[in-house]
Amino acid sequence: MTIQNILLFAPSGGDQNPIMSLLPLILIGVVFYFFMIRPQTKKAKETKKFRESLKKGDKIVTIGGVHGKIAEIKETTVVIETEGGGRLKIERSAISMEYSTGQENAAPLGQNLNK
Repeated sequence: MTIQNILLFAPSGGDQNPIMSLLPLILIGVVFYFFMIRPQTKKAKETKKFRESLKKGDKIVTIGGVHGKIAEIKETTVVIETEGGGRLKIERSAISMEYSTGQENAAPLGQNLNK
């Protein structure tokens, strides 16, 4: 392949706007922001708000699946009381969700009860 062939097959971009050549990259960045970054930061804010709103007596589930009732709350740790009367000291960051009797009858993700 000669230099002449390479130059003949090269696109002639002399009259093309440089912004138009960057447009696909900009669009990928915008889509990435709205579908990946923004939902993650929203979820992190909700989780932080939930963990700050915990109070004594709340029934919770840890990340490891341990169910318990909050007995004591300190700055970074929580003492939970489990079914058998045992007490576990865990980090606040290990709390996954609040467990209430209303969640036992909840539909699995992606299913609607109003069919």
